Amino acid sequence: MSDQVGGDHYRNKAIEPIRYIMENGLGYCEGNVIKYVTRHKEKGGAQDIKKAIQYLHFILQHQYGEK
Repeated sequence: MSDQVGGDHYRNKAIEPIRYIMENGLGYCEGNVIKYVTRHKEKGGAQDIKKAIQYLHFILQHQYGEK
């Protein structure tokens, strides 16, 4: 899984997010939370944290009926 296109913000991790996501059978929203939290320091900063929070809100709304 080392064929990352566009940067190396995942390759420098002990476990690449895609491997963790796939091996644990996580869904789209959960996978994006993992992805954005993992890369925020090397790539998107506060915006990546906001994206992760948005996906957590999606999970709350769609899986638990919370707003």
